[in-house]
Amino acid sequence: MSKSVVINLGTGDLYRGLPRVTAQVWTAERSRPEQHIGSLPAAPALVELDRDWRSLYQSLCDRRPLRSVAGVRNEPIEDGLEIDQSGITNVSQVSFEQLSQNLHDALNTWLRSEAFLPIERQLRSQFSPTEEVRVVIETDDHLLRRLPWQQWEFFRDYPKAEMALSCSEYQFRHSAPRAPRKKARILAVLGSSQGIDLEQDAQFLKALKDAETQFLVNPSRQEFNQQLWAEPGWDMLFFAGHSQTEGETGHIYINDRPQHDSLTIEQFEAAIAAAVSNGLKLAIFNSCDGLGLATALGGLHIPQVIVMREPVANRVAQEFFKYFLEAFAKQHLSLYLAVRRARRQLQGLENEFPGASWLPVLCQNPAVEPLTWQDWCGDQTGAARPPGFYRSLQMVLLTSLVATACVSGVRYLGGLQPWELQAFDQLLRLRPAEPSDQRILIVTITEDDLHLPEQAQRQGSLSDLALAKLLQKLTPLKPRALGLDVYRDFPFNTMSTQLVAALKRQSNFFAICKVNDPEGNFPEIAPLPNLPSDRQGFSDVVTDADTVLRRHLLTMDQAPAASCSTLYALSTQLAFQYLKSEGISDQYTPQGNLQLGRQVFQRLHNHNGGYQQADTAGYQILLNYRFSQSSLSPAPTVTLKEVLAGRLKPEDVRDRVVLIGVTAPSSKDYLATPYSRKIPGVFIQAQW
Repeated sequence: MSKSVVINLGTGDLYRGLPRVTAQVWTAERSRPEQHIGSLPAAPALVELDRDWRSLYQSLCDRRPLRSVAGVRNEPIEDGLEIDQSGITNVSQVSFEQLSQNLHDALNTWLRSEAFLPIERQLRSQFSPTEEVRVVIETDDHLLRRLPWQQWEFFRDYPKAEMALSCSEYQFRHSAPRAPRKKARILAVLGSSQGIDLEQDAQFLKALKDAETQFLVNPSRQEFNQQLWAEPGWDMLFFAGHSQTEGETGHIYINDRPQHDSLTIEQFEAAIAAAVSNGLKLAIFNSCDGLGLATALGGLHIPQVIVMREPVANRVAQEFFKYFLEAFAKQHLSLYLAVRRARRQLQGLENEFPGASWLPVLCQNPAVEPLTWQDWCGDQTGAARPPGFYRSLQMVLLTSLVATACVSGVRYLGGLQPWELQAFDQLLRLRPAEPSDQRILIVTITEDDLHLPEQAQRQGSLSDLALAKLLQKLTPLKPRALGLDVYRDFPFNTMSTQLVAALKRQSNFFAICKVNDPEGNFPEIAPLPNLPSDRQGFSDVVTDADTVLRRHLLTMDQAPAASCSTLYALSTQLAFQYLKSEGISDQYTPQGNLQLGRQVFQRLHNHNGGYQQADTAGYQILLNYRFSQSSLSPAPTVTLKEVLAGRLKPEDVRDRVVLIGVTAPSSKDYLATPYSRKIPGVFIQAQW
């Protein structure tokens, strides 16, 4: 899948600089583009180097058969350049290579400007060297359009990237529905051939088996005009012959008549517009100095145009067209990759024709998606199916079916479960961060809190005195529910009678207990004495084979004689208590799924999602983590010391669920999650 970059150079020029350059990056994964902004400084030296390069290039071409009108030059030869008027010599060749290198270096120095680097860094960070990247340069400035943008080092580092030029104004022009057909339709105009051979171009087109080509040889203006209007429309317009650009206006010479009928794009504008409406997608002007033609055609919103930026030798033009058809029509490469390959193949001619690979230029209407040769040939190729095609297709389908069955079988038996769960973890981590849950407040017992004066008589992590004072501070602030995620696996001291009585009166207070787990070697931990079972909640969790917690155990059956006899997890009890004030109570659907209000919690089964051989006893659901990059806690936190010091405001507690738990490292109350290997258990209880 190709990706696109549209770089708009904005206003300004090489003399004044480009104050605002924008780069929009389009990918198949996103419906809207990303945009990055930079600028480019003035570079008048680049203008001079480009002018010198063009002048020397044209002087080297003087003795070659060119596809331009004899005697026409665009600019005078500059003084001081080494030019041998009798032909291409070693001296002129070395001089030209050095000048080309200087222009290459100057262009890349300019594009490495500090203000443009943010754009290049973004491009390099988003694209892989193996991806096809289409880079469109938008500008109306003729000097900027003439620069050899293909020499940007970005294209060297990204072997499947190619550039195109575009005008700054463009639009999508609807074309008539195209009837399916098996061959591409090409209108080939062989114009003025004075001093050059166009027969090779015609032979290349005739060799295309899946193309229907209409040749116009030395046509009159009327004949050319009529064919552009013809229906059904053309997929491609090809012109070979003489052409030139005067100022910014392109001319083509369509015949060898004494007056050499010369046409500008404006003189057959209506015909070109009709051809575009009838489906014309690509125009190739395999002739000299075609940037003026491309500029005019851009105003007619033709999707793609290929031209030569300078005068082109006859052999170079022929070789480029041959290479392009081979890549585009026969190997079915994309248009951009076909142009890149054909252009780079011209380097093999540069001993004889210096600068040949700098000449071809693709021009693109960014509002139109480039089509492929297969898109023009109804059934993709238009050719008959090769012998044995359907037998080969049957083998492919059978192989695919067997491979799919094997993979499905391995997956069903749990062979892929570890990788699927790791992929699930990665997807969780890619989710955007969520804000803290303001319905919950977590009171943490830190390492410092273990040494408070109130903790002098503690056994474990929280003394009776500290708990009693904590409840005295919290109860007047009217929390909806209080949850104690602290084990009390020790005898109560002399205060325990008063504390137990206080807890019994605290109807919205819930505490944890632990179910006996002989397989995991975890003994039962009893709940607080005299605390009713409907205000108890078990703390047991279900981890996967890699010890990561991904599931939430809501309920489970208990043995009749168990001390921890509650059916519900502590987090479930707190959620029920909170929702009771909202008028929502727990119900069960006919399928046995828990329903709270309109929300139904689908029970996990042993063949759900990434789980294929999981123990799903009890009522388990996937744990939907609330996570923030700045904190592992899903809700606001406050320390025990801060609560006892009276630093809480009523709005910090009112109508919230208050969870009390240990975060001190010495307690070792940690669990592994997709986000971290060590998250305090009280934070897990808050993930409801």
